[in-house]
Amino acid sequence: MRTIRLTKESKKDLLNTLLKRSPNNYGQYEETVKGIIDEVREKGDQALFELTKKFDGCELDAESIRVTPEEIEEAVNLTDPELYAVMERAAANIRAFHEKQKRNSWFDYKADGSILGQKITPIAKSGVYVPGGRAALSSSLLMNVIPARVAGVKKVVLTTPPGRDGKVPAGTLAAARIAGVDEIYKVGGAQAIAAMAFGTESIPKVDKITGPGNIFVALAKKQVFGYVGIDSIAGPSEVLVLADETANPRYVAADLLSQAEHDELASAILITTSEKLAEQVEREIAQFMEKLERKSILEKSLENYGYILLADSMDDAIDAANEIASEHLEILTENPFEVMTKIENAGAIFLGEYSSEPLGDYYAGPNHILPTNGTARFFSPLSVDDFIKKTSIISYSKPALKAVHEDIEAFAKSEGLTAHANSIHVRFEDHSSAGQ
Repeated sequence: MRTIRLTKESKKDLLNTLLKRSPNNYGQYEETVKGIIDEVREKGDQALFELTKKFDGCELDAESIRVTPEEIEEAVNLTDPELYAVMERAAANIRAFHEKQKRNSWFDYKADGSILGQKITPIAKSGVYVPGGRAALSSSLLMNVIPARVAGVKKVVLTTPPGRDGKVPAGTLAAARIAGVDEIYKVGGAQAIAAMAFGTESIPKVDKITGPGNIFVALAKKQVFGYVGIDSIAGPSEVLVLADETANPRYVAADLLSQAEHDELASAILITTSEKLAEQVEREIAQFMEKLERKSILEKSLENYGYILLADSMDDAIDAANEIASEHLEILTENPFEVMTKIENAGAIFLGEYSSEPLGDYYAGPNHILPTNGTARFFSPLSVDDFIKKTSIISYSKPALKAVHEDIEAFAKSEGLTAHANSIHVRFEDHSSAGQ
């Protein structure tokens, strides 16, 4: 990690560096992704079989592309019972948190006979993508599927790449059983996104696609947006720790490394007002690095996107945190709740030394599908709201409309839309004179 003084210029340079990790900067892959999507739209299942053989080294056909109940049962039996119980407890926490996000339809009745309201309807079909191989994330499956189920989505379809043996990781299938997935297909990459967006002979078209993936998955979601809804174009993981002299340097170092191990593009940043803490954290990181398994990834992540920023004041540190708008923000200060009130931009905020970021990744309940690359300035975590539609309801009686019809007609005419004005006018024209 590099230690630098927090200034206006260093902050600007840091923001520019972090933005380089955005999927929007990988245009060289867009044509490749477009070609895959077009192939799936044109050839359907045949394209999926060919692309799965090409990219995953696995032979599929119409019989084997869908995971069978027997395969799910086998996976559950292969899963450590203690781990299965942990996933069930995590799922219960996730479900309880998201239940509190549910909305109800509402109607406002007025004395003049007008009724205004909002009708809440869950989307019909949700598609979830789960990466395979080393990145098989059972926790992300729970985070994507459970809010959809809480929202009332009727069908949840999951796609995930198979191994060369044609199998899906047992942990993925076990989590799918717990979360309540309806259909699981052995397809990965951009081709899986295309299949869910447009449908094939085997895979149904869905209404919205959520879930993490590599750059090809991210770009595919970007290209199919508009044909279906998506959650976001997710970038690499990131954590920002905001700390003062009261923070435990060992905890800070461990938390920074917990995000840096995701991949070489992951970002881990400490902003602190304490030079002593900064020095201690660096020493702790060096010691941890010798023990942790993903050392090569950690080294490259910290070398490229690991920073310790020394701030002159906590107000300066908070301002920088708001501009960075990190996916995960840990506040390890003397009074973290007071600092939290000044934070405007963050995907998720973790308060105090016993609220380490992995608590949110796996267990606490709030969703870990979060805005990245500064998009916390305008995006929110995945939630029940992502799986519902809000429809406006309008009903006016004749007296209610009569009281305002001239206002509406004037507004419409001011925009040159005389047919709009006429649509209101005809309801109050003098019918006896109109018939002469």
